[in-house]
Amino acid sequence: MPDFALVDAAQRLRWRQVITSAAWWVCAGMASVAGVHAQSVQGAPGSALPPLSVVTPARDIGQWIERMHQAPRNRSYVGTFVVLSSSGAMFSSRIWNACDGKQQLERVDGLSGKPRKVFRRNDEVRTFLPEERTVRTERGDARGLFPQLPSVQGTSLAKHYEAQMLGQERVAGLDADVVWFKPLDPLRFGYRIWSERESGLVVKMQTLAADGRVLEQAAFSELDLNASVPMDKLARMMDDLSGYKVIAPAAVKTTALDEGWRLRQPVAGFVAQSCHKRASAASSGAPAVLQCLYSDGLATVSLFVEPFDAQRHGAQGQLGSVGATQMLGQRMVPDAWVTAVGEVPMQTLRLFVGALERAR
Repeated sequence: MPDFALVDAAQRLRWRQVITSAAWWVCAGMASVAGVHAQSVQGAPGSALPPLSVVTPARDIGQWIERMHQAPRNRSYVGTFVVLSSSGAMFSSRIWNACDGKQQLERVDGLSGKPRKVFRRNDEVRTFLPEERTVRTERGDARGLFPQLPSVQGTSLAKHYEAQMLGQERVAGLDADVVWFKPLDPLRFGYRIWSERESGLVVKMQTLAADGRVLEQAAFSELDLNASVPMDKLARMMDDLSGYKVIAPAAVKTTALDEGWRLRQPVAGFVAQSCHKRASAASSGAPAVLQCLYSDGLATVSLFVEPFDAQRHGAQGQLGSVGATQMLGQRMVPDAWVTAVGEVPMQTLRLFVGALERAR
């Protein structure tokens, strides 16, 4: 069976990256990639939408990304966010976003699935699980925020995507520009994004397969951009740990090369963003897992490297899907196991795994 503990770890990072531009997207549950087009724009990604009622300034992909990236950092809001998988599974959450121009603080309450409250203050994340009376604390990497800045060190979005304006639509009662981030090669998925016209906030987003199928969709069903969200009140809630057991997984910052690994050749457009050794979730005495993150500025791929365990991993490779997120597990002879996870086509993961080798 696929190691879904690693898939879940990568999926949490995936949602953290995506949520920062629109909200704090909380996704619980696994889904296979089936062709469901829930609430999608009809037709292929480039098909006609209602014509522009208001002239939108011409922007290149870097300008679109920068506008979307800054929006939640300069606007407080309250809304209900709904995530739909390609299998038809749905998860919804209530979001409060507060900002003062210097720091950003968010609270997200899951409305379906296992009860949880997630707080984020800049790069600090705390997940409260009321049923278990535990709170998990983590720190993110600001370089991983989605959408990313116009370029990631060592690559450029414009080399791998182009932005095409499709028209305008209303989402949650708000006028939005609809933009297609079209991939220029088969190594990445496309994104269709609805950006609120005044603020630039991402109010809806679809991840698209090469044939136009919607693999994932997330959107606000209700949004108040004029809500008063007291940052001090959210901060007090986030800092109130009374009655909860605090779990802080150990993570040591490192590099793949320092741990004895390297990519024989880079995968086009993807550059290393971070690398950490993390305590294994399997047991307290288990060896640490190395996680290295690569990004092209929109999509991310995580490589998890750990000692091979015949009982847990099995002799055969592993394949899995979680919405737009794909997983590939494979033994690295003689004694290591690598799991590649990312919101990219499977062939991209195969390139990463095929290029991974020992450096010593």
